[in-house]
Amino acid sequence: MSTKPILEKLAVLADAAKYDASCASSGTVTRDSTGTKGIGSTEGMGICHSYAPDGRCISLLKILLTNFCIYDCRFCINRASSNVERARFNPQEVVRLTLDFYKRNYIEGLFLSSGIIRSEDYTMEQLVEVARILREEHRFQGYIHLKTIAGADPGLIALAGLYADRLSTNVELPTEAGLQSFAPEKKPATIRKTMASVRVGESDAIDAAKSRLIGKAKPPRFAPAGQSTQMIVGADAARDDDILQTATNLYSGYQLRRVYYSAYSPIPDASSDLPPVRPPLMREHRLYQADWLLRFYGFERAEIMEGASGGMLDLAIDPKLAWALQRREAFPVDINRAPRELLLRVPGLGTKAVDRIVAARRLGKLRLGDLARLTASVKKLLPFIVTPDWRPGKLTDSADLRAHFAPPAEQLALAL
Repeated sequence: MSTKPILEKLAVLADAAKYDASCASSGTVTRDSTGTKGIGSTEGMGICHSYAPDGRCISLLKILLTNFCIYDCRFCINRASSNVERARFNPQEVVRLTLDFYKRNYIEGLFLSSGIIRSEDYTMEQLVEVARILREEHRFQGYIHLKTIAGADPGLIALAGLYADRLSTNVELPTEAGLQSFAPEKKPATIRKTMASVRVGESDAIDAAKSRLIGKAKPPRFAPAGQSTQMIVGADAARDDDILQTATNLYSGYQLRRVYYSAYSPIPDASSDLPPVRPPLMREHRLYQADWLLRFYGFERAEIMEGASGGMLDLAIDPKLAWALQRREAFPVDINRAPRELLLRVPGLGTKAVDRIVAARRLGKLRLGDLARLTASVKKLLPFIVTPDWRPGKLTDSADLRAHFAPPAEQLALAL
């Protein structure tokens, strides 16, 4: 057990937690401790240095229970063979920090993960104990996100779901080959089994809520914000196509709320087969854009990859535009007649803009000036739309259309 003062532990374990990106709280239920003996509240909006719909920046305490780990995953800074400074909290210390930070209005909840100590079950027990103490002993009503430990007993996963708003189990790398190469102690089947346990808990809670046997009784609560996962991008040879294929399978198989993509960060004393520099952050950004197309725009993975080359998304232009340039026969689209599903495929139109267009055109035909009031991306729309006062003519089929949108090439500097 570490003898470091609690603030020194916090410095170590908060820094160690920064590599996990899967810490948003969207989708959780509304709870408020006002008028009770409890503490805290949650409004179901994104936290962990995210922005709420009203523009507020809201955050949570994001730490590891410990960065000791019995696993030796080569891409991980906290691997067993790493010489990083180690620290460990006990459950009561995490509870104390969470409550102290909350009372000072620094945070609105807790994101808690951990290295694996002793065993998967022991580690999961410690994480669950933190959530139990907060919920039962302190009546804490704020947001709690627990990282589940792959391979832990399903009974512990079920307990975690009773206390946490969201659970997440990281798949780590996009392909089984990558995981076998860089983290052979972690088995894809074990990770999937844990994710399935969470999915079963969610389904059981939904079924119970619909059951007539419950009557007016309050239905059981199980991770109301669902589950998420994270994949490291750029540590192995997985292409963007491989990453999106894995994401598609996870969304359909486990009903995930989010898949997070985290660009690999080079670590000290890394093995020679790990990249010495991190991949372009634009790659991570393009994957998020493609993920959005999968979830909210009706695209299939194969369609998105039509605009890619060699299984890699175009870094210069966004994936919807890249697809549209390959499918010019689908354009231009009549803004006043096209169904919502087709409008969603127009580069420059987001879901909110499309909904505004669909609502506004019920009152009369929309012209180009009307679109300028409904969306800020009119210039991007021009090659792909038709209105009563605008037709793109040959612009849609222009050979240099991509150059209108791609950033100009930059001169590379030579090292002296």
